[in-house]
Amino acid sequence: MTIRVVVSGTGNMGREVLAGVVQAEDMEPVGVLEKLSSEKEAALPGGGAVPQSDDPGALLDATKPDVVIDFSNLEWTPLVADAALERDVRLVVGTTGLSEEWLANLGKRCSERGVGVVVAPNFAIGAVLMIHMAKLAGRFFDSAEIIELHHDKKVDAPSGTAMMTVQEMLAARGKPFDRNVPDKETLAGSRAAEQGGITVHSVRLPGLVAHQEVLFGGQGQTLSIRHDTTGRDSFIPGVLLATREVMNRKELVRGLAELVGLE
Repeated sequence: MTIRVVVSGTGNMGREVLAGVVQAEDMEPVGVLEKLSSEKEAALPGGGAVPQSDDPGALLDATKPDVVIDFSNLEWTPLVADAALERDVRLVVGTTGLSEEWLANLGKRCSERGVGVVVAPNFAIGAVLMIHMAKLAGRFFDSAEIIELHHDKKVDAPSGTAMMTVQEMLAARGKPFDRNVPDKETLAGSRAAEQGGITVHSVRLPGLVAHQEVLFGGQGQTLSIRHDTTGRDSFIPGVLLATREVMNRKELVRGLAELVGLE
């Protein structure tokens, strides 16, 4: 079976995804969605073109895709999701910063319609393993901090990966972590943000892609779990995996852990 795919977004990740779909033997790119362009065609890597539109409903009606892969932004993703679900088209979403309220509503709509959707903050397999190992370590250490580092164009902080890591660690541990609170902050906010006793530091610098280190401290020892993304192509195997797996789903799946057998 060949999976017909529409790619939503033409930024750095959108271009990587389109190239990955072109190269996948079991997928066919049939269209591109881009809010900020009125171009009628999108060039494909290696030659050829597919229809492009800033109207999600019209493009989905014209191209009849099986899956929409969306790496766009907080304003555009909900519009794409609405158009897709109304037509029972499956979704793979990599946009981060989406609210819990919106995600909960998305999950309800997916179950009602029996349409599979995968939403993940990070599609790198190494990042999925990092979160899994952090969940395990959190049972044995009482103190933990996260340092997440991303490029300077990233619009949200902390990153979606960091927030998922925090949530998964707290769920596995079942109680808050211990956290140092200084008697005096010489520079206000120097201890950074906190949730459940986990301090989260967000670094934004040109030259970075996506990096995260989870630090644990205990009596006479520390443990560091780190993942580094050196290129956006690292996300493509996970995106293609999610695109194949979503064909067999009838509900919302958050993250890739379940899809790779870690849950």
